[in-house]
Amino acid sequence: MSFTLDRIENKIEFFEAYDLKTLEAKIDAKIENNKALLLDVFSICHQVVFDPNAGKMLYSAVVHFKVKN
Repeated sequence: MSFTLDRIENKIEFFEAYDLKTLEAKIDAKIENNKALLLDVFSICHQVVFDPNAGKMLYSAVVHFKVKN
């Protein structure tokens, strides 16, 4: 039986929330978790749209993590 470990070099995660404070908290928590995997934030893209079902603004973000050099 062989056991191999592969290092994660790229990771993309998606987040959404109905307020910026919650979205920021979710992203900050994931950044701290990914530090254990030796991943840093490479880029962040975000947008906001109106959710007619909830009657609120929906904030979303995509965070690209890359391995530390």
